[in-house]
Amino acid sequence: MNNRDIYNQIADIEREIAMLPSGSITKKKIKGKEYFYHRVSRDGKRVDNYVSFEDVTALKDMIDKRRTLEKRLKELKQLVPKEKQPGRQNYNFKTTVRIGNQLEAQIALVGDYKKRECISLLRDYVFGPRRDKVLIIYGLRRTGKTTMIRQILSELPDEEFMKAAFIQVTTRDTLADVDADLRLLEEEGYKYVFIDEVTLMEDFVEGAALFSDIYASSGMKIVLSGTDSLGFAFTKEEQLYDRCILLHTTFIPYREFEDVLGIQGIDEYICYGGTMSLGGINYNAETPFSDSKHAEEYIDTAIARNIQHSLKAYQYGRHFRLLLDLYERGELTNVINRVVENINHSFTKDVIEKTFKSHDIAVTAANLLRDRKNPINIKEHMDIDSITAGIMKMLDILNKEEQSIDVDADHMLQIKEYLSMLDLVMEIDLESLPEVNKKGIVTIITQPGMRYAQAEAIVENMLLDPEFLELSAKERRRILDRLLSEIRGRMMEDIILLETKLACPDKKVFKLQFPVGEFDMVVYDPKELCCEIYEVKYSTEAVAEQYRHLVDEEKCAMTAHRYGDIRGKYVIYRGEAMSCGEVKYLKVEDYLKFL
Repeated sequence: MNNRDIYNQIADIEREIAMLPSGSITKKKIKGKEYFYHRVSRDGKRVDNYVSFEDVTALKDMIDKRRTLEKRLKELKQLVPKEKQPGRQNYNFKTTVRIGNQLEAQIALVGDYKKRECISLLRDYVFGPRRDKVLIIYGLRRTGKTTMIRQILSELPDEEFMKAAFIQVTTRDTLADVDADLRLLEEEGYKYVFIDEVTLMEDFVEGAALFSDIYASSGMKIVLSGTDSLGFAFTKEEQLYDRCILLHTTFIPYREFEDVLGIQGIDEYICYGGTMSLGGINYNAETPFSDSKHAEEYIDTAIARNIQHSLKAYQYGRHFRLLLDLYERGELTNVINRVVENINHSFTKDVIEKTFKSHDIAVTAANLLRDRKNPINIKEHMDIDSITAGIMKMLDILNKEEQSIDVDADHMLQIKEYLSMLDLVMEIDLESLPEVNKKGIVTIITQPGMRYAQAEAIVENMLLDPEFLELSAKERRRILDRLLSEIRGRMMEDIILLETKLACPDKKVFKLQFPVGEFDMVVYDPKELCCEIYEVKYSTEAVAEQYRHLVDEEKCAMTAHRYGDIRGKYVIYRGEAMSCGEVKYLKVEDYLKFL
């Protein structure tokens, strides 16, 4: 192993250690009942924080993992010549600071990676004129924040690169430590400072103005990134108001999924899209959304604990608002997890209910039973109504586990507000004609792989119900495949709505419902007083039935009266581009790539 490989491993391990808790778990017996505490040392003082019984095992595993990594880190550092130890070799830094050769070795990791489109904003800041502001790279885990920093460092000319520094913050560091290192770097003429995982400092949010008011205002380019994205949102509104530029990384459109990761196809994006963790032929193995278990772990660590940490760190928790009681009872992360699951559960339930309006799958299942060589009494055992009733019953009770925590409407509303601030949840308007006052919203999860993993688990669990075990494995598979196809179709529709809305900020993008039927998407231009109408079909074949609403004279007349001339009628599907009279068919991947 050469020195560069060692530096790379050291950088990765230090980053992983920074995300894991230190300390130990202690147990106390009070009035015959056992209580667990997380013991840590802060500023030389011992601090014990209560840990609920449900969280003890997970916390212990994380502490044990940290200790294992610290042991490995110590071994690796002993392999590096003393004069080339990463950070602290020439200066008395208080935090982990990389400069020169050590920094060069660290950025070599991303030499072959393609770059996300949003790096242009980072590039403009780093190479542009002095702006007296800091730039914040803001997004959920595994959306390319640290990779982007390494990539922009690799673009610096050699002379400028020697004036760049990378600070890796850990939970042991304080704002005073980082301030001391920044003063030292400034004295030595460093112009570019990238501070990763800055939100791990407990006093970051309260003292964030230091970076803009002291260092950026003196000409230093300061780039901040961190896992607790909500903390950045809070600082932008107060401590860094009008003194920061936000670069959002959470939302990864299909175009980048294909161009950056090299993975093609709307189905792959539906199943695995949402993070930058995928690559090469192993893209669907051990990724955040490869199954419901990994998706739930991601929701817990990247979202639920993200929100709780940010709320706890911000001005003594005043942003907890209505959630304070849940936090004090140790139930907040569970409730946040439940809210995300409920959003996806409601989506899945809605898709299946709409599918069953025509009894389509039930008819299929009953026909399968009738076609058996030894037919059974359908009426007695498994008729159409019983299959449908069984599924509808399961939809009402299919939550992963019954929890003792009730999510009331106020808690739900506030958590959704924070999910929106994290760019995880976005909404699409739902309009109606001729009842113009009848409006609604469609809630979309911006990481499709997360939604699909949970929806798939719900459907698979549903088919384990005793009523469905009467069917053969092949018959259950046919029902499962059809249900998952319906879910992918609805998700494709949501993806198109979301990406079109984000790509057309000067236009209004919405679904339009009629008493019978709907347009899956309308793109309305209020300046030109015109619109385009769309149907979205999860199909590879073009048939006239797909665009019957688009050519319905009454629907088109109502739409034109309300939203102006109809400039185009389109069906977006999985087949090749073509035309059927006035209706144009668009291939979904091409449509999303050229938005």
